[in-house]
Amino acid sequence: MCYSVRFLVPLILLALLATPGVGLAQRAYSNIGRTPSQEEIQSLGVIVDPLGKNLPPGKGTAKEGAELYAKQCAVCHGKTGEGGVADRLVMGSPGNPHQGMYTDQDRHPIGFWAYATTVWDYINRAMPANRGGSLKPDEVYALTAYLLYMNGIIQDTDVMDAQSLPKVQMPNRDNFVPAKPVWPPNPKRPSWF
Repeated sequence: MCYSVRFLVPLILLALLATPGVGLAQRAYSNIGRTPSQEEIQSLGVIVDPLGKNLPPGKGTAKEGAELYAKQCAVCHGKTGEGGVADRLVMGSPGNPHQGMYTDQDRHPIGFWAYATTVWDYINRAMPANRGGSLKPDEVYALTAYLLYMNGIIQDTDVMDAQSLPKVQMPNRDNFVPAKPVWPPNPKRPSWF
């Protein structure tokens, strides 16, 4: 009996010491964050496909995007889209898109993606990192136009909107598997595929 009590006492002491920590871990934090509006929830649940389905009205240019980028993006991604603490966004230069393969060290710049609509959708949902989904459609179009321009994919005079963005030919499009776009989905394919 003495043998089991010797192991039981430290166990009871440990349980008593841990009890306040358990209570703190379960404490509700009512002053953190906010409940999103129904409109915010619905807007983040919309997926933009490669053909531009679900792109909202709006437009933007590289010039507008440059101003917005300097204010909201350069702090993380660097003044020229590289060299920041966050992912590199630019490989290539205006009028000179990156040619060749991308590596893991490239940190997936904009030209890496197969569709310009993917770039728009990601910026719309996730940027800026501390307020993802807070940009207006015109701002997202402008940022997308600026990044496409900086990567040498479009001209600085091109206006990006729901009609023009899906037509942008990304330089790395054919390096994805499957090489041919699967959009629109095959009608014989199950909807969950």
